[in-house]
Amino acid sequence: MEEDMIQIHEKFMKEALKQAKKAYQIGEAPIGCVIVQDGKIIARGYNQRNKKHNTLAHAELLAIGKACKKLEDWRVENCTMYITLEPCQMCAGAIVQARIPNVVIGARNKKAGCAGSIINLLQMSAFNHQVELTDGVLEEECAALMQNFFREMRENKKKKKHCDFPGTNA
Repeated sequence: MEEDMIQIHEKFMKEALKQAKKAYQIGEAPIGCVIVQDGKIIARGYNQRNKKHNTLAHAELLAIGKACKKLEDWRVENCTMYITLEPCQMCAGAIVQARIPNVVIGARNKKAGCAGSIINLLQMSAFNHQVELTDGVLEEECAALMQNFFREMRENKKKKKHCDFPGTNA
């Protein structure tokens, strides 16, 4: 990847990371997304499934909804999506359906990733649209955010379990 493109990708992935940190602050899995057209962010999203009590409130879907509204079209063509974590099957399907041509991913999701980790829905030749994929942009920072979040969740769960256990003086 040429140096200018690396800098552009890192610039916008940092913006996606800002969105992921918003999710982290409200106790959501820290996944963030921005959609860029002509060098400008036209939509942002962060994971809000728990807050909204809605399975569909993934960062990518929220950002796609905002981009569609901004563009006044269901197609999100001529745009690039930046996501801190490889999309799940639902989000990958929405990306294909929205006709987003380019997706840049921070970290891979070995347990649920559908941009190559488990299956690659973004580049299936049987579909009428395939996505140009770039991955590993600010990968360490994106992965560390997820790892820290889940480590904190496990620690808090252990603390709560210990405090709730009858006979403890905690």
